[in-house]
Amino acid sequence: MLQRIRLEAPSSRRQTEFLSAARRSRGLHRPWVKAPATAGEFAAYLKRRRSAANPGYFVVDFVSGQLVGVVNLNELVRGAFQSAYLGFYAFSPFEGQGFMSAGLSHTVTDAFRRRKLHRLEANIQPGNTRSVALVKRLGFRLEGLSPRYLKVGGRWRDHERWAVLAEEWRGSAGAA
Repeated sequence: MLQRIRLEAPSSRRQTEFLSAARRSRGLHRPWVKAPATAGEFAAYLKRRRSAANPGYFVVDFVSGQLVGVVNLNELVRGAFQSAYLGFYAFSPFEGQGFMSAGLSHTVTDAFRRRKLHRLEANIQPGNTRSVALVKRLGFRLEGLSPRYLKVGGRWRDHERWAVLAEEWRGSAGAA
């Protein structure tokens, strides 16, 4: 199988490209996620991603080198928990082409193998059928609904909790 993507640590060298992609993708993202849209928000995003508890990845098309999406591990907790929350979004016009499936698969594999996490949880608004289909395809299971769980776009929104454990993960083949 050909290499589709590479993961890259978020950096300021992609600021212009990122902000352009975020502007171009507003319709795709609303109301599911709010990507950083200004230089200040992007700087805050980079600062957060430099924290060991909140690593992130840019998903880059292996062939063109273009930024196609983002995957973040949020609130990584060690000790008895060994868990993190997974956040992700594609940029237009790259949605629906398998880039995010590959990016998530590589990120989850890295989280379980290299970072030695036990559990990853993705909280997704019930109407976000594309993201739900993506995590289902990768082997996440629905654990329940959390009413008014996260504030997105200035409103508290319900989210479904989708999770996968290290021993359930089928590896990068899950993205095929």
